[in-house]
Amino acid sequence: MGSYVPTTAAERGGMLAAIGVKSLEDLYQAVPQEMLLNGTLNIPEGMSELEVREAVTAMAEKNKVYKTVLRGAGAYRHFIPAVVKSITSREELVTCYTPYQAEISQGVLQGTFEFQTMICELTGMDVANASHYDGATAAAETIPMCRDRKRMKAYVSACANPQVIEVMRTYCFASNTELTVVPAKDGRTDLDALKAALGEDAACFYLQQPNYFGQIEDARAIGELVHAAGAKFVMGVNPIACALLPTPREMGADIAVGDGQPLGLDTAFGGPYLGFMATTAAMTRKLPGRIVGQTKDVDGKTGYVLTLSAREQHIRREKASSNICSNQALCAFTAGVYMAAMGEAGMKQCARLCTSKAHYFAAELVKADCKLKYQGEFFHEFVTEAECPNCRKKILDALDAADILGGAEVDGGILWCVTELVSKAQLDKAVSIVKEVLK
Repeated sequence: MGSYVPTTAAERGGMLAAIGVKSLEDLYQAVPQEMLLNGTLNIPEGMSELEVREAVTAMAEKNKVYKTVLRGAGAYRHFIPAVVKSITSREELVTCYTPYQAEISQGVLQGTFEFQTMICELTGMDVANASHYDGATAAAETIPMCRDRKRMKAYVSACANPQVIEVMRTYCFASNTELTVVPAKDGRTDLDALKAALGEDAACFYLQQPNYFGQIEDARAIGELVHAAGAKFVMGVNPIACALLPTPREMGADIAVGDGQPLGLDTAFGGPYLGFMATTAAMTRKLPGRIVGQTKDVDGKTGYVLTLSAREQHIRREKASSNICSNQALCAFTAGVYMAAMGEAGMKQCARLCTSKAHYFAAELVKADCKLKYQGEFFHEFVTEAECPNCRKKILDALDAADILGGAEVDGGILWCVTELVSKAQLDKAVSIVKEVLK
């Protein structure tokens, strides 16, 4: 941002002259003198650029950055092509915010439009939005989309990410909506329990695919059950997995949501991330957040504009159906650049590498006397369990000592994740450590 100067001294002087004052201080004549700062603030003197860099680097070195990461559970470490950060770090883009003034925001609007278009291609849906803070927020905001006066109950699978469920609970508490968690069976949603739970007052059911334990759910059968009850079927999806798995639309989903973090965003200590939401044409008008449309100006040239949602949806909470009040334009633009750089072939290759390496790792862990807790198909996450007491802590501590971030501890085992960034040599090293611990 070194070259970013909003106004020159001459421009500021012209603006002051236009309103009839001589200096910036004259703007504060109505403020009592005792409230004005006379002198300097009691803070240390400023540092040079080199000194600041050294100080920040010293603080950053306190963080432990693992060479090998075998943990996901909602935040995934993927390869990010250099072009992504090269483009998104340009000064005119890092300041992008809410594009209300379309005539001066065409670049930001087009970036969001392209992002929405690619999300539709990934999910098979007709329309997508932007501006959700993360996948959990997007999931929670599907509930008011589906709710009406006769259908006030929402349902979520117990196999969804626990943090997503908690965010949904918060939203439901605030809107006086009942949220029911449908139990799991063998690491996947219990279809019998779901069928028994759904009633005439059911508004929607949320299914995560792949689910929190990495298992691939029978989404088509679940969608048929949900629709038979007259409710809407919502799928939370991993955008990388979408490159290989059938689309949510093919599985019968009415709404598809997810976290865009795997699409070119660093894990970054938990944020900022990017929630995406896509739906069918029939539910377009209920879609929260910002929607960018493509149009023509008076000269017939292509242009972009916010469309299909009123301004109060963004800034007047007493009339809004959504709590979205900020803009994730830079994160959405980043995801769009990533998808454009990777292309369809690159996205599929990434997904194939993730799943093939994860299945190799799982097979090797089984050879090392670990046991897969669930036997169903999985994408790039899976759960293992071991017989010995305190095995989980011993395994994770031993991996940590070898500069490997092991899986996340879950009830009864360890949730592992493998992405394309982990090499076969790194996986073999992790397996050898686990095998030694289990001896």
